[in-house]
Amino acid sequence: METAVIVVIGVDKPGIVAGISSALAKRNVNIVDISQTVLRGIFAMIMVVDVEKSQVSIGELRRELQQVGKELGV
Repeated sequence: METAVIVVIGVDKPGIVAGISSALAKRNVNIVDISQTVLRGIFAMIMVVDVEKSQVSIGELRRELQQVGKELGV
């Protein structure tokens, strides 16, 4: 297993988990562990993911997730 850590922080709103997890699923990245919380309206999530079977490089995955994050406002 080749793991990576993803951190997402932003104002809480519906769709953040769905947007990030959908982007990961499209690239065959498996979520191994996930922790999330909302504190005073701020959403924070840490994910440990398995990128071993990913269809893109870690750099490309990072760029794609940054784009999804921009679209989600996180």
